[in-house]
Amino acid sequence: MRKGYLGIDIGSISTKGVVLDEQGEILTSSYIWTEGNPVEAVRNLLDILKKEVPSDVVIKGIGTTGSARKLIGLMVSASTIKNEITAHAAGTCHFYKDVRTILEIGGQDSKIILLDHGIIRDYAMNTLCAAGTGSFLSSQAKRLDLDVSEFGTLALSSNTPVKIAARCTVFAESDLVHKAQVGYAKKDIVAGLCKSVVLNYLNNVGKGKKIEGPIVFQGGVSKNEGVVKYFKEILKQDIIVDENSHLMGAIGIALLSKKNETDQVYTLDITDITFETKGFECKGCSNHCEVVKIFKDHEHIDTFGNRCPMGEK
Repeated sequence: MRKGYLGIDIGSISTKGVVLDEQGEILTSSYIWTEGNPVEAVRNLLDILKKEVPSDVVIKGIGTTGSARKLIGLMVSASTIKNEITAHAAGTCHFYKDVRTILEIGGQDSKIILLDHGIIRDYAMNTLCAAGTGSFLSSQAKRLDLDVSEFGTLALSSNTPVKIAARCTVFAESDLVHKAQVGYAKKDIVAGLCKSVVLNYLNNVGKGKKIEGPIVFQGGVSKNEGVVKYFKEILKQDIIVDENSHLMGAIGIALLSKKNETDQVYTLDITDITFETKGFECKGCSNHCEVVKIFKDHEHIDTFGNRCPMGEK
């Protein structure tokens, strides 16, 4: 039997999963929408993956990362639970050992990771505003009656991108409407949006950071050729986009789960497991924490959200 390692990256917009072999090669992978329900998304993800994992592979480690990593980690009894910065760095360094800068733009967040010989020396993430992320581009695509997959190709056909104020989603949308109303070509507006995403990222997430090559760009937005073009143009450096750039967090956490391997064998079949979350406002003190209790097969297994010892367990 061969050993396999499962990595799950649960984001606000999408949920990614990969199964790696002992050499770190991808045996199977999947990318689906979270749709506001990470528990159900992971159930669907595992249903897809278990059908594609070779019959001679046993899962010896499971890792979770992303915004719902703790919740899903409990659900699948993960051996490794790490934040996105650590997971993305581990995945990227596996393929690009000399990488110095990781640019990552996902559905609702973005981050920059600076490395030195594989060690994270600095990082930053975007603020609460989702301007310049995948969800921002998707909403603008709908406004322009386009599929977001068309953005990159259309942007490349433009030589005169219009200037879009993209530091704020609200301002960007009103600016886009104005540009369309005064008659700018759709390709120039799309190119302007792609360029504004890059400028917003560099002025916000990358502010004050020394961006050195090799540079790897990942996350769902890295598939947008227009955004890649303007990163290259503005940074005046080459940008590497891996074919699995959208899966790098899942790959990284799967690799980290391999380091924590034990004698345990994991199952991808969780169909019969009942998993529930119940939220309430704690009255133990003036904080009024929003607390979430986790139940697995009707047994209370953990509680999230308490910020003081007076909170309910």
